[in-house]
Amino acid sequence: MPRITAIQAQERRRDRVNVFLDDEYAFSLQSILAVGLRHGQELTEEDIQALQKQDAVESAYEGALHFLSYRPRSEEEMRRYLRKRGAAVDAVSLVLARLQHAGLVDDGQFVQFWVENRAAHRPRGAAGLRAELRQKGVSNEAIAEALTGLDEEGNAMNAARQVAERLAPKGEQLFRRRLLGFLQRRGFGYEVSRRVTDHLWAEVAAQQEADPHKRATPDEI
Repeated sequence: MPRITAIQAQERRRDRVNVFLDDEYAFSLQSILAVGLRHGQELTEEDIQALQKQDAVESAYEGALHFLSYRPRSEEEMRRYLRKRGAAVDAVSLVLARLQHAGLVDDGQFVQFWVENRAAHRPRGAAGLRAELRQKGVSNEAIAEALTGLDEEGNAMNAARQVAERLAPKGEQLFRRRLLGFLQRRGFGYEVSRRVTDHLWAEVAAQQEADPHKRATPDEI
């Protein structure tokens, strides 16, 4: 039975060690998993496989934490990410269970984050949000709950104001066509988009009436 003859920290990754059996390199591990190993300890093939399986789970978990450092993730997003990194099916399940137990992956919280973040930075209509969340693998039930009470008209107004300002000099026809198309591409319904477009054009028309210099010229239309 092979014996551990050396446990050496890696030069480039201090969080990992190389394990030598009978004076030959055998495998590497997360340092935390090597705490229970000692010089002269005998390892069976089953021992080695168990250590390597634990190491694969720890490596996948570290990768998952890094993935989460950018923004919250849905369960399906995390599953796809871990599979893409080559994690085995059982490792993916163990990592997901660990993340969920720690409250780091929770589809209910994720959907709430997504809806609030979109409203604050890049407003979307209910249809647009629903499509994005489905792409993230979120269930229809969680999506429906998160979209209950959504202020779609308020979000549409926030999304449209900056665009409306740029379109104001272009004349009513172009203003209406482009703003309506912009809002519908953002996932807002036609009726909401039309009401917001009407409201903002009324604001533009009032400003142009007060200041004739702001009116569109034939070359701009």
